[in-house]
Amino acid sequence: MRFTQLLWCILLLLRFGLLAEAILDPVDFLALHAIRKSLDDLPGSNFFRSWDFTSDPCGFAGVYCDGDKVVSLNLGDPRAGSPGLSGRINPALGKLSALTELSIVPGRIMGALPATISQLKDLRFLAISRNFISGEIPSSLGDVRRLRTLDLSYNQLTGTIPPVIGSLPELSNLILCHNHLTGSIPPFLSQTLTRIDLKRNSLTGSLSPASFPPSLQYLSLAWNQLTGPVDRVSLRLNQLNYLDLSLNRLIGTIPANQVTIPNVDLSYNRFSGQISPLLSTVENLYLNSNRFTGEVPAIFVERLLSASIQTLYLQHNFLTGIQISPAAEIPVSSSLCLQYNCMVLPLETPCPLNAGPQKTRPTTQCNKWQGGEVPASFAERLLSASIQTLYLQHNFLTGIQISPAEEIPVSSSLCLQYNCMVPPLQTLCPLKAGPQNTRPTSQCKW
Repeated sequence: MRFTQLLWCILLLLRFGLLAEAILDPVDFLALHAIRKSLDDLPGSNFFRSWDFTSDPCGFAGVYCDGDKVVSLNLGDPRAGSPGLSGRINPALGKLSALTELSIVPGRIMGALPATISQLKDLRFLAISRNFISGEIPSSLGDVRRLRTLDLSYNQLTGTIPPVIGSLPELSNLILCHNHLTGSIPPFLSQTLTRIDLKRNSLTGSLSPASFPPSLQYLSLAWNQLTGPVDRVSLRLNQLNYLDLSLNRLIGTIPANQVTIPNVDLSYNRFSGQISPLLSTVENLYLNSNRFTGEVPAIFVERLLSASIQTLYLQHNFLTGIQISPAAEIPVSSSLCLQYNCMVLPLETPCPLNAGPQKTRPTTQCNKWQGGEVPASFAERLLSASIQTLYLQHNFLTGIQISPAEEIPVSSSLCLQYNCMVPPLQTLCPLKAGPQNTRPTSQCKW
C-alpha cells in the first residue's frame, strides 16, 4: 500500500516537473513498472541497471518516448552474445497505447504471449525470437492492423497459424520458423508481404497458388510435412528471389513454366519425372534426394560450365546420364554433385558430406526407375533383322513404336512381357519370363 502511494507521489512530482523535465504518462509509468517486475537479467546481463523509477523512465535502456508516451520498447542488451532476460511478459504491456515497436532479445522468456498485445493499435514491429514463448499465437493479433513485421521465431509455439494473420493489410515480414506449429498454411492476402519464413514446424496440407501474394520475395517452408504438387505455385510468384521447399513430402513434376527465381531448394521431397530445362535459369538449384529420372538436359551443362549456375545438386535421384565431357573443368565458383544416381559418373566433383561415399545407385534400385519408351531405332533394326535378339521383359518400359500388324523376322526374337504397357503384339518369350503380360499398375506409378 505504501509503495503504491509512493509511486503516485513520484508521478505527481514528475507531472509538475519537480523531479525531471520530461513528463511520462502515469499509465505508461505503471505499465513499465509492472513489466520490470515480471522480468530479470540473466547472469552476466546488466540491462535493467538503469531502470531506476525515481528518475525519468524515458532515459531507461531500451525505452524511447515521444512526448509523454512510450513509443518503442527494446528489452535486453542487443549486443551479440548478451545473456538476455528471464521471466514472463506482463499483460500490462497492452497499456502502452502509443507503442509502435516491441522487441525482446534472445533469452529465457517463458509463458504465453499476453492477449493484451492486441490493444497496441499502432504497433508496427513485434519481434520476440529465440526465447521460450509457448502456447498458441493469439488470434487477437489480427486486431493490430498496422503490424508490418511479426517475428516469433525460435520459440515453442503450438497450434495453428491464425487465419487473421494472413489478412493483416500492412504485413511485410512474417517469421514463425523453428516452432511447433501445426495445421495448414492459411491464405496470405496482404499485397505488401515480401518475406514468409515458416520452416521447421509441423505444418501439413497442400500448397495453393492463392495462398501467397505475388509481392513475395522470400519464401521458406522447409522442414514441414507438406504434401501435393507445387507446379502452379511458382506461376504467381514472379518476384521471388529465394524459394525453399526442402524436406517435405511434395510430389509431382516441376515446373510447367519458366522459373526466374535465383535460389531454389526442392531437395528431400518426392518429386518425379524428368528435370525440366526451364529450371536451368536458376543460379543455385538443389534437386537432390528426390525421384527424378532420365538424362540431365544439355542446357544445364552449358550454363554450369559458363558459371551461370553456381550450385547444381542432383545427388540421390534416379538420373541416367548427363552430357558432359570427363575432361570438362567446372568453374571454381560453381558446384556440381551427381552421386548416387543410375549412371557412372562422367567426372569426379566434390559433394557435400551427406551425399555419402557411394558413387552410383545399385542396379536393383535403378531398374524400377528406368521408365520410358523403347527408342524407335530399336524397332527399325529389329524389323530389318539387324537385331537378332531383343529381350526387354521385366522392366518398367511404357511403350514401343511398333505396329500390331508388324511381323518379326523369323531370325529375330523380341520379348516385352511384364512392363508398364500392354505389348503391342504377341511374341515368343523364354519360359522364365512368366505368364503375366503386363506389370500391375500399382508398380508403375513412380
